Amino acid sequence: MSLLSQGTSARPRGNGLKLRQGRVRLALRKDFFAEGVVGRWNGLPRAGGESPSLEGLKSQADPALRDLVELGTVSVRFMGLCPERDFKVECGGFSNRPVYSLKHVPDTSLLVTSGPPDSSLQVWQVSAEDSDVIKSVSAISTENGTGQPWAKIATISARAPWVLHGSRLNNVQITEVESRKNVYMAGIQTNSEELSGLAFLDGNTLLLCCARGRLCLADVRQPQSPLEAASVPSAPCGERWCMGVGRGPQGSDSQPIACLSSGGHLTLTDVRKTSESLASAKCRVPSPSSGAEFLCVSWAPALAGCLAVSGFDGTVHVYDTQSWDSSGGEVEPIFVHKGHAFGPGSSRNPPLVTAHTWHPRKPRTLLSAASDGSLHVWDWVQSCGKCG
Repeated sequence: MSLLSQGTSARPRGNGLKLRQGRVRLALRKDFFAEGVVGRWNGLPRAGGESPSLEGLKSQADPALRDLVELGTVSVRFMGLCPERDFKVECGGFSNRPVYSLKHVPDTSLLVTSGPPDSSLQVWQVSAEDSDVIKSVSAISTENGTGQPWAKIATISARAPWVLHGSRLNNVQITEVESRKNVYMAGIQTNSEELSGLAFLDGNTLLLCCARGRLCLADVRQPQSPLEAASVPSAPCGERWCMGVGRGPQGSDSQPIACLSSGGHLTLTDVRKTSESLASAKCRVPSPSSGAEFLCVSWAPALAGCLAVSGFDGTVHVYDTQSWDSSGGEVEPIFVHKGHAFGPGSSRNPPLVTAHTWHPRKPRTLLSAASDGSLHVWDWVQSCGKCG
């Protein structure tokens, strides 16, 4: 059973995760943590398929969940962490299935989750201020969903509360969350390739990333049109890929896309022409220990050209892409967060970072969660380079 909870820091307890609100005193190395304010959170899964518990949090680069989460301060103190003194449980709920992805539906009190063993979705509601319950309100089933990979999801409230979901290229659809009415289904596809990610670029445009490295664009106003597909430039065969979409300059329709492979290859493109590579590089990373299930790449919302990658081991690597070219040569990170490698039991069973994200307003603050239940909020400092 999974425990869904809300707050600003996390510590595993029993078979689930309790998120607690308050001032955190962290007995960790100074270069791993710094003062920061933590905003909106999404759920991260435990790696390895052990107990089906929610093992971390993920902060998004869009506006904070002001109606759900009070902002808390995380600060460095060389003192022990005392949950009963320093934290307060805000609200929570239980899921009878693993939670691998959790998204807030903008402008509502609704959450949508997905996870094994099929491609169905679960809808939750965060109760009013006088209640501490996150309750299950409905499920969104999919045709022939049994036995399918868990669904990748994205949410938007441009017209109505929508969730974009799908596990394969031939079952991508948009469902209105409250009514569970299907409002869009991609044109009939003969390709059943597994999806590794999807996103709303705006209220009308969808971007899909296939596990083999294809990017597909779709227009919700033309549901019967075939998906416009393009392979990631120079994508090596046999590797699993994921994507991260960044923000373009204000007033521009440009949006950078970073595609990351299980072999450490990074290719940068733009939504205006996904088949054309802007730059490429090879990261010096080990082979992922979980079959690349938790590969993650994300653009810094407030640092031009900076991105972070994780999912290979217990580290998070930060890169400055501004000097990259199309040669595909090996590049060095400008910072590596190794804090998860120093947790209890890490010498016997090194944890895997299951996800990371950037703080939406603090340029150098990130949050990362690992398979051992650890949740880190950290700043990084670079002595030279162009990120800043």
